[in-house]
Amino acid sequence: MLALGCAPLAGLYTEVDENQAHATVHAALDRGWRLFDTAPHYGVGLSEERLGRALRGVSRDRFEVQTKVGRVLVDGADASSIFASTPARHSEFDFSRDGILRSFESSLSRLQLDRVDSLLLHDPDDHWQQAIDEAYPTLAELRSQGVVARIGVGMNHSEPLARFARETDLDVFMIAGQLTLLDDRAIDVLLPATSGRTVLAAAVFNSGVLAGGDTFFYGDIPAWVRDKVAALDAICARFDVPLAAAALQYPLVRLTAGTARRRADVHGVVVGARSPEEVDEDHRLVRLPLPPELWRELGFAGLVRS
Repeated sequence: MLALGCAPLAGLYTEVDENQAHATVHAALDRGWRLFDTAPHYGVGLSEERLGRALRGVSRDRFEVQTKVGRVLVDGADASSIFASTPARHSEFDFSRDGILRSFESSLSRLQLDRVDSLLLHDPDDHWQQAIDEAYPTLAELRSQGVVARIGVGMNHSEPLARFARETDLDVFMIAGQLTLLDDRAIDVLLPATSGRTVLAAAVFNSGVLAGGDTFFYGDIPAWVRDKVAALDAICARFDVPLAAAALQYPLVRLTAGTARRRADVHGVVVGARSPEEVDEDHRLVRLPLPPELWRELGFAGLVRS
């Protein structure tokens, strides 16, 4: 399953206009993508606002919305933001009970919804204690009230995600950038702790570098990454396969092969798109047949079923 990551709809790196954002959402719906992942931090509310407007009038049983808490929006522009043409606001971390509830209420207003399907803690790396003591119980309460169906956490690092899996009964674990062709440490670090629960793989292109982009982890591309990407691209070229197709399919293939099947399931790959054309291309790439020999050449012999 592919899910639409809605950060690009809020002008990630470059501006996206309202009509294009709406067309992107509807292209995903037309392709059968059900899950839409957003957050207050994405364009300081703009992503949620645009997603809400785009979904207005769409039957509620056709889509699921996942948003996040742990950052509240306050007045005052952020000059270092990687989002273009956003409102004059910025986000600040707040994993207190009050912060969680205020953030969630504001998200529902921006999304024009009375509930969301999944609610995730957003990057609580440096706020572990407050996230465990205040934020997690608040999420559990919202789940018990039926206001949200699933609760979880989304992070860029596998180790703290695994700790959350061991110490809580969260439902969803979204790992960004560490279940990819460049970095797959989540396989051994996160998955043993998440058996039977939902895992979402995000940032499978590592911020764009695996799909021909010029960023890695939201910044410049280090030399070692360029070298590794060039080597991966050369292998894919020998099989006439786009590197982006291998990168997009890798999390799904990796987690249904061998012993990983006993550990956890990837229930979706969250991929960002800023246009209907990008949605169509991702939909094509994830369905493109890839030869087993490609995975051998890439160094993942365990992915090839005997």
